[in-house]
Amino acid sequence: MKDTTKFYINGEWVDPTTPKTMDVINPATEEAFATISMGSSADVDKAVAAAKAAFPAFSRTTREERIALIEKIMEVYQGRYAEVAETISKEMGAPAWLSQAAQAATGLGHFATTLEILKKYEFEEDRGATRIVKEPVGVCGFITPWNWPVNQIVCKVAPALAAGCTMVLKPSEVAPLNAHLLAEIFDEAGVPAGVFNLVDGDGLEVGAPLSSHPDVDMMSFTGSTRAGVEVAKAAAPTVKRVAQELGGKSANIILDDADLNAAVAGGVQSVMTNSGQSCNAPTRMLVPAAKHGEALKIAAAAAAEVKVGDPFAEDTKIGPVVSEVQFNKIQDLIQKGIDEGAELVAGGTGRPDGLNKGYYVRPTVFGGVNNDMTIAREEIFGPVLTILPYENEEEAVAIANDTVYGLSGYVSSGSIDHARDVASQLRTGNVHLNGAGADFNAPFGGYKQSGNGREWGEFGFDEFLEVKAVMGYTAA
Repeated sequence: MKDTTKFYINGEWVDPTTPKTMDVINPATEEAFATISMGSSADVDKAVAAAKAAFPAFSRTTREERIALIEKIMEVYQGRYAEVAETISKEMGAPAWLSQAAQAATGLGHFATTLEILKKYEFEEDRGATRIVKEPVGVCGFITPWNWPVNQIVCKVAPALAAGCTMVLKPSEVAPLNAHLLAEIFDEAGVPAGVFNLVDGDGLEVGAPLSSHPDVDMMSFTGSTRAGVEVAKAAAPTVKRVAQELGGKSANIILDDADLNAAVAGGVQSVMTNSGQSCNAPTRMLVPAAKHGEALKIAAAAAAEVKVGDPFAEDTKIGPVVSEVQFNKIQDLIQKGIDEGAELVAGGTGRPDGLNKGYYVRPTVFGGVNNDMTIAREEIFGPVLTILPYENEEEAVAIANDTVYGLSGYVSSGSIDHARDVASQLRTGNVHLNGAGADFNAPFGGYKQSGNGREWGEFGFDEFLEVKAVMGYTAA
């Protein structure tokens, strides 16, 4: 087994300051298959010092140099693509087909999108006698989660590199091995020493020291709203920039003129994908009250088609959830839905039949839900759908917006103009009309407690730049 107990600091794999290890658990088997070290503030200090030392030179590299660097990263990444996909499946349970088609693919997708932006980006413009210059923000601290691990690392690292920033990454300690692979890829591609640094650890011992570090100019965090609040608190005394992509409880409004079969079945599939472990999953399905009963039958049938099993089995549609902690949380929330009087129409507590080991959750659908129930308020982060009936569109919009979150939203209608009108009333950072998928060029982020700032595309690129005005630059 490859040694994964070292950190990547200043272009080298180094031992932690204080030896302390943690096993990485395969959620399909509940068995350890790798070991990482758990870092400390001393390791953070070393990594930040390396990033700070590397910043003056890297921030002055040319556009052409950074284009060549990203192209080389993509070439090396492609050569290790299968290894990246397999690693993600082993450490967080995504089925192999999803890791191949989406989990690993997002890494290349974000680098390709960033590359095209970098080629055309206007870093300078004149306004009268003043030149407006966009410069790299500085040393960046990144804290990323386990659910779409490569996606959430690369959508930060790619624009940061392109902008000329240096960085320190703390990946999720639950699924950290993909980050080690990325560090190897960056090293082989020739990312200069100190530009990218990796320290494993938990939020208390690594995340907090990174967030509060006086030499870190920006923190970019993806994870729970609760943890995001702690990052913001730690960052506040040094007045650094903080960008956050946090939780969600996204509404999926199926309008009366929609194709009910297609919209409901598609909504079920979207929630179940990645075992429900997506912050933007459409977990609250809103259907006309008169069609509620029919919607439940469609949803139950769709849920029955979701095959749960070994991530590497060919017929598996969803694998396990990532950990025992997540499994227990989801089980408790399913039971809470039952206790609060929601109608259980598919799934329920416990593992699916025939699966006695692994953190497998039954694809679950609740009907007759109202927006005051716990399962309609809290982010479950598992394969659990809640279906809420509404009397009219005004009520549907009110229910959709009645949440502390505002990450994403979904609208289905037989008329695109009708869908657009309802979308305009949703207080969310994203809205998907009639099953439209993600767009790497579109800004990704949320309103309210779903975060601040945006990732992906040019909006994500802008997050890593400061704006300087140089007066008297040209003759008046």
